[in-house]
Amino acid sequence: MEIVTRIARMRHLAPRLKQDRKKLALVPTMSALHEGHLSLIRRAQILADAVVVSIFFNPIHFQTGEEFDVPARDLARDAELMAKRGVDVLFAPSVDEIYPEDMLTYVTTDTLDCRLCGAQQPNYFRGVTTIVNKLINIVRPDYTLVGQKDAQQSIIIRRMVRDLSMDTEVVICPTHREPDGLVTSSRNALLSVPERQAATALYRGLQQAQKLVERNGVRDAETLIGAVRQVLDSEPLVRPEYIALVDMENLAPLTAIAEGEECLLALAAYVGQVRLTDNIILVGSTE
Repeated sequence: MEIVTRIARMRHLAPRLKQDRKKLALVPTMSALHEGHLSLIRRAQILADAVVVSIFFNPIHFQTGEEFDVPARDLARDAELMAKRGVDVLFAPSVDEIYPEDMLTYVTTDTLDCRLCGAQQPNYFRGVTTIVNKLINIVRPDYTLVGQKDAQQSIIIRRMVRDLSMDTEVVICPTHREPDGLVTSSRNALLSVPERQAATALYRGLQQAQKLVERNGVRDAETLIGAVRQVLDSEPLVRPEYIALVDMENLAPLTAIAEGEECLLALAAYVGQVRLTDNIILVGSTE
């Protein structure tokens, strides 16, 4: 596996990886790699002949020092993990390499940026779209793999690629979960033992809403959101930030699930001082 830190080198290497009509996949990450990232890599290796994993902790995502409270980044450890998994290139540029000091251009997706998580984190998704746009332009992958775990981010990236006619296919992969249902995330390491147990309420709440849809044919948003909130409120360590039922294209709030249509039930909550998110896709009953 080659470790690349310069844009020029990555641009030189990418066409060589795609020689003889071979397919190239990109898996963008922010480091602290875990089993969720590895599941994306496994899927990328099925789809493509060569895989590039990028590691870049993006400073323009964040607005406050609190958001930097994540487990320590260890590039050597991540590189060893990637090499063992057969990744072809690890692209790990510096901040200065990606963002020139006089940079003035950013990418936004208008109303999608300020819904759900974007309502509490101004400019966060501007950071997402800007860095992913740059990575796609540098690597030129046939496939760009992202996780359903970060549903809003995945939908925004897919929309950006479509709207800007970018020559890559966005592949949204299923959420990887721990045995107790908690989404696999580097932020889980920040939870105490009681908080870790309480955090399972996020998925349990979503499952409760899913049961109402699948077993009882419930489609009303207020009822489904109320079911999730009831489970979250049963855990004193959990403080919901939002629970929302939205459409899959524009993330617009729904009053009900349309018959046979997919929608996104998403939430964010603080467990102690740690902010976690989760989501599931619901389909309106046709009965």
